[in-house]
Amino acid sequence: MKLQFNKNYLVLAHSLFLAELAIAFIIKTGFIRYTFGDYLVVILLYAIIRGCTTLSVRASAFIVLFIAFGIELLQLTPFLTYFNLQHSFTASLIFGNTFHLTDILAYTLGIITVLKTEKHYENIKNTYTIKV
Repeated sequence: MKLQFNKNYLVLAHSLFLAELAIAFIIKTGFIRYTFGDYLVVILLYAIIRGCTTLSVRASAFIVLFIAFGIELLQLTPFLTYFNLQHSFTASLIFGNTFHLTDILAYTLGIITVLKTEKHYENIKNTYTIKV
């Protein structure tokens, strides 16, 4: 793996980051805040990884899913208390407070969306490539 910047992925990551900020600070409850935000965050992390590295689609997707599942499983423990961050708004916003199976489902659906989208664009790219 080496660092290599991809403008398209970084623009996507920036746009998703702004959407996540809007969701976090404007919408206080409901499906959009909790489930759709989790769906978008894995796409955001994927776009950051693909925008900054030469990792493959599958490797990037696996790493993002591993990170998302890991953070969600950490929510089963009082890990923010270990670092004396239990009252930190930012830490609670980033890492969350409670474990929910719907979050795992949202992360999985986000990565499935990424993989399907990447496959679709790969097929389009191959369609317009002339093989001699």
